[in-house]
Amino acid sequence: MSRLNGVADTGVEHIRRWLGVLRDDLMTARADPLPPSTWLRWLPHGLVWIVGVVLTIVGAVQLNDQGGLDLGYSMLLGVGQGCAAVLALRRPVPGLWLSLGATLAIAVLTRRMLMAGQIDGFAWPWTAWAVVAHLLVLLLVALRVPTRVSVEALVLTGLFTYALQGLWGAWNYTPTGQVTVALSAVVIVLGIALRGRREARVELGRQATLTAEERARRTLLEERSRIARELHDVVAHHMSVISIQAQVAPHLVQDPPDELKENLAGIRQNAVEALTELRRVLDVLRSEHPAADDDHDPADGRAPHAPQPTLDRLAALVENTRAAGLTVTTEVTGARRPLPPGVELSAYRIVQEALSNVLRHAPGATAHVTLAYGRRALRVEVVNTAPTREASPSAGARHGLLGMRERAVMLGGTLTAGPWSGRGYRVEARLPVSAPSATDPLPQDGTA
Repeated sequence: MSRLNGVADTGVEHIRRWLGVLRDDLMTARADPLPPSTWLRWLPHGLVWIVGVVLTIVGAVQLNDQGGLDLGYSMLLGVGQGCAAVLALRRPVPGLWLSLGATLAIAVLTRRMLMAGQIDGFAWPWTAWAVVAHLLVLLLVALRVPTRVSVEALVLTGLFTYALQGLWGAWNYTPTGQVTVALSAVVIVLGIALRGRREARVELGRQATLTAEERARRTLLEERSRIARELHDVVAHHMSVISIQAQVAPHLVQDPPDELKENLAGIRQNAVEALTELRRVLDVLRSEHPAADDDHDPADGRAPHAPQPTLDRLAALVENTRAAGLTVTTEVTGARRPLPPGVELSAYRIVQEALSNVLRHAPGATAHVTLAYGRRALRVEVVNTAPTREASPSAGARHGLLGMRERAVMLGGTLTAGPWSGRGYRVEARLPVSAPSATDPLPQDGTA
């Protein structure tokens, strides 16, 4: 007995839950507006309004001429059918109820005329224009609400039709219930399919946006890690020089005081500790990016631990690019001189990435590289002419600009990129430099 009571309680709980779902789905006035079409914008909404007006007029005329109803009742019921379609644009469930309510009123009034023999062969319980209006409402419902609610709307239409035609009935009428339910099922299936297609397209667009953002973020992080490793090599070289000079300095002075020896020993100790920390940072970067280890760049043929490139190797870079099929010319203006290692390295990388972009995205174009040495800044410019043929799709399009801009900003400079001379392209970077110093050494290796 207790088991039967438990089963009964479970069944009652399921029924209550099901009724609660139905109440939430069908007894609601929430707004689910139909979004504008991608290509036609608000044209579908305008068409629904036009159809609503036509349904109002034609439905009223049909009810007045063939249904034998007064013109006032006919206009009121016609307005109800037309307004149901328009209301379903924004509030589909209330539009469904308005359509069923208008149809019920039409069925009640025309049944009286059929039973009295005043009309004969009239379409009942759904008039022809009521069927069209209700199908439009069902389509708008299926386009906006979840599939479960669309199926409930179809079932509600079937039960409504069965109650009028099957249980209540009338005389001397043309039955339209079976056709209405069949067409309603077709419209609901069509609406569900269109809604699923639209949602899939939106989700695909969202995923494509997220993928592009993630790819850009990953490219930026990889370039920042590469910049950090190269900056490590530059700083580590100078710290090594400081350590050696601090160690050698006491031997260059006769009888150096103990205070001097102590200070120089402290300087050397601090330099050694800084080098140790730099090595640890570099180890972390290399362990997180083993596939890119370690600044290996097939484009310029460098081994993983080769010295960091400077502008002295620009000629070799240009020759390698020419060998790949790109016509490149170079121009150097101003007094050429050694620059800080970070500036030399960043300028080289910017030229390298710009020429790589020309090879990838502008096949058949020619490129011109300009280095303008100024007293306070180095200007790097790479321009290319229009491509002679279409480039193959590239997943990393425009991501190289992120790294170039990062390098320029790191040095306190700027980088601009954009169209140039028709279909050509131009990249220009301005890299601030300190006062020229002949003692600024260049890095000799890529490790600390």
